[in-house]
Amino acid sequence: MTEELKKIDGEFTQRGNAEAENDTKLHQFAKQRYVDGGFGSQWNYHSLVYMKRQVLSRVLYQDQLYRRIVNVPGVICEFGVHWGATIANLVNLRGIYEPYNHSRHIFGFDTFSGFAGVDEADGGFSAEGDYSTSEGYETELNEILALHESFSPVSQLKKFDLIKGDVTQTLPNWMEANPHAIISMAIFDMDIYKPTKEALEMIIPRLTKGSMLVFDELNCKHFPGETQALNEVLGLNNLRLERFPHQPYCAYAEFGA
Repeated sequence: MTEELKKIDGEFTQRGNAEAENDTKLHQFAKQRYVDGGFGSQWNYHSLVYMKRQVLSRVLYQDQLYRRIVNVPGVICEFGVHWGATIANLVNLRGIYEPYNHSRHIFGFDTFSGFAGVDEADGGFSAEGDYSTSEGYETELNEILALHESFSPVSQLKKFDLIKGDVTQTLPNWMEANPHAIISMAIFDMDIYKPTKEALEMIIPRLTKGSMLVFDELNCKHFPGETQALNEVLGLNNLRLERFPHQPYCAYAEFGA
């Protein structure tokens, strides 16, 4: 393992010591504020005082991606949900950009117990169980997403689903149960080779020209399996990959462009 790469609580980070110390200080301020009673009724607005530049950058990135699919019919599939930051943001972006499009269902696939199926192609950095959540977290996340959805129109219709399990086993069942589903955007954040490759192979027939393929660890030496999976399935030469300036390993492509 390289010197700049660290694993903390099953998650990788490249933060330097000074950044890690400042992150801890910011976290302490946040925890103390809520011990002292929080921010009152407008706590959610004021909690942005703790949002770091890196997090804001990711929100802006996802906003840019969402705007690319507003005119593309279909559902959104996120492969690799983890704690749910991205899928929660997607639910809220749907409420902003197309609040009445109840056909824009969002599906989140995750084991919720970390990596499954680590392969030699993954380069030796990853281990089974990395990026796990707490036991039963998917139940809590379901409730959180329902609350987010409640703040937008047509909230009586549930427009998201979390699908727990190894995607190589759950996605075939999903495909069979949803023969109508066009995929307008597929977000690959599983990091490792085998599930990325198999999921990408399975969804190709459900993509349309203009569907967005989004990858979180492309051109990343720590997670080589994601790039290898994409190359083997679609071929890097066949894609016009783009990137967002503040997300070093993120890349996306418009299918069929």
